[in-house]
Amino acid sequence: MSKNSKKIIIAPSILSADFGNLEKEIQDIVAAGADWIHIDVMDGSFVPPITFGDNLVKIAKKNCSLPLDVHLMVVDPEKHIEAFKNAGCHSLTIHVEACKDPLVTINKIKDAGLKVGISLKPATPVSQIETLIEQVDLVLVMTVKPGWSGQSFMPECLSKIEKIHSIIKQRNLPVHIEVDGGINKETAIQCIQAGATILVAGSFVFGSKNRKEAILSLKELR
Repeated sequence: MSKNSKKIIIAPSILSADFGNLEKEIQDIVAAGADWIHIDVMDGSFVPPITFGDNLVKIAKKNCSLPLDVHLMVVDPEKHIEAFKNAGCHSLTIHVEACKDPLVTINKIKDAGLKVGISLKPATPVSQIETLIEQVDLVLVMTVKPGWSGQSFMPECLSKIEKIHSIIKQRNLPVHIEVDGGINKETAIQCIQAGATILVAGSFVFGSKNRKEAILSLKELR
């Protein structure tokens, strides 16, 4: 049984989309019932790959009205806040490991009028973000090493979700727990039971023959 009664939000990651047909892919997952669209931005420095920037957010904004959930896997994320705000994102999630002063960056994102998230890599302990949880709208727990889609879920991260959920409950905070990495029906239920409310699903949704059924199968989990 889930530890919370919040609606489960499904945020397909377009890192797993067909980039040759990106506009159609975005429209397709909107029609399939996605709640948010998750956009992974990587700079080739904080993580090895380089993906895309605010230009892709503009494309997504043009093709849907869903909240655009941008995950900045970049160093010095504060330099990019204005560009992503202008591109039309709904929320910006930064990595605690990538900021000189995470609280300063969080406040800059808030000042820009955006929702804000804090993320941590699988090896980063919850203690690194514990004082920041009250300042954000969501905590993004990476359940794979950030960088590539299609990796296997790391079950040792479940205890981290439980710990964050416990802190949120103790402090009575309106903070979501988002999980990204290796999400499918089996791992999703484990994350929901640990306290997650937002599921980032890339390969599971985009690689499915029936994307509507794939999204619905995650929404129905409790």
